[in-house]
Amino acid sequence: MLSLSVAAPSSVFCSSSKIISANAKSSSFHGIRIQHVLPLRMPSSRNPASSVVMMAKREEELKEIRAKTTEELNEEIVDLKGELFMLRLQKSVRNEFKSSDFRRMRKRIARMLTVRREREIEEGINKRLSRKLDRQWKKNIIVRPPPSLKKLQEEEAAAEKAEAEKST
Repeated sequence: MLSLSVAAPSSVFCSSSKIISANAKSSSFHGIRIQHVLPLRMPSSRNPASSVVMMAKREEELKEIRAKTTEELNEEIVDLKGELFMLRLQKSVRNEFKSSDFRRMRKRIARMLTVRREREIEEGINKRLSRKLDRQWKKNIIVRPPPSLKKLQEEEAAAEKAEAEKST
């Protein structure tokens, strides 16, 4: 929303909020000041109880993550990154997808990486060594299709098999 106001001929405002005196006798210029007026934000209409529920879900998820071994975490991180890649592909091909899945997966990956780093700190691994180990781990990752793609391929194979049975 824009607001217009006309400045007095004796003063013109500049962007640094300083007043510049103008020679009113030699000029009949009336400065026009344009400023953005932002609407006031209303407090969020979210129910405080819903944020408590969300926090409880996060705590449960963290308990599940902490219960896993480091190798299980690494495997799930690889799977989730593959899922995230598949979501990006779906977005680029303009297929239907839930946009909320991006944020949910990124947050879950971040939580897992945080737990992994916490374990490294407990073992006394410093930041430099951690990054070195992380680079080695990334080089040793065996590329495999994400679980959702495997599931999709199995469904397609089952559908083809059912069509083959119907035709014979």
